[in-house]
Amino acid sequence: MTLSNASAFDAFAAGYDDDFTHSPLARLLRPRVWAHLAEQFRSGQHLLELTCGTGEDAVWLARQGLRVTATDGSAEMVRVAQAKAARAGVAEQVQVARVSLQEIAALSQEAIIPLTHPPSPLERDDQREGGEGKFDGAFSNFGGLNTIGDWQPLAQALAALVRPGGRLVLVPMGPFCPWEISWHLLHGQPRTAFRRFGGPAPAKIGPAVIPIWYPSTRRLRRDFSPWFRHLYTESLELWLPPSYLAHLVERWPKLFARLNDFERATAHVTRSWGDHYIIIFERKMEIRD
Repeated sequence: MTLSNASAFDAFAAGYDDDFTHSPLARLLRPRVWAHLAEQFRSGQHLLELTCGTGEDAVWLARQGLRVTATDGSAEMVRVAQAKAARAGVAEQVQVARVSLQEIAALSQEAIIPLTHPPSPLERDDQREGGEGKFDGAFSNFGGLNTIGDWQPLAQALAALVRPGGRLVLVPMGPFCPWEISWHLLHGQPRTAFRRFGGPAPAKIGPAVIPIWYPSTRRLRRDFSPWFRHLYTESLELWLPPSYLAHLVERWPKLFARLNDFERATAHVTRSWGDHYIIIFERKMEIRD
């Protein structure tokens, strides 16, 4: 995602928490992601967060005793996240920086190279001895990875940034979303119903239109495989609707709470089906040239 594309999200920063973070739908989804973070990471570790948005996850991680370098390409998202961390009293544990996915992926061209002068926030700490990455793991929530179309350079960069044995927890939007297909077919919109299958789909983000990609688990596993071992995948929002249909959850909260319970019990079976999926990788101990 270029900085120009990332800047398209500036228009959403001020209202994002009201529109999504505090919605009944997000209150069902986010604890499920947090449960995986709690399993994969522990107090005292230092995490890299990609596309942090307004910092909701970074603040939660800091409250669990972790240190977070939270990055986003949107200047306004960074500003909101910094203010949120300060209000929560975790500003010392959460460093928020304006760094886009494309800039992070550029780290793969050479081991760890400066992105800006003075050095990028990703480089201010000394590298670990033996060439190990400075972070104990990395994380990206709710579709941040969908704003780029080539994930192998990002995977290579993360291999340089994350120590051997470190975990990645990623939550991209997948290609097969039954809710989206059914909803738009019922409303006579077949092109929108199947937009995830035809390469990048244009998405209106504020006044801008940017391309969005929908990687399959097979694609991500392939792109990350030289440096990371796949551990686990589960679906997210198979029985719950996409965020643009969040009003349905507000209308029938008890129904969707039950569907969420059912989805949690079966998500490991349905894997990548749904609006999003959760995929977990482990940095390989040895990387072959």
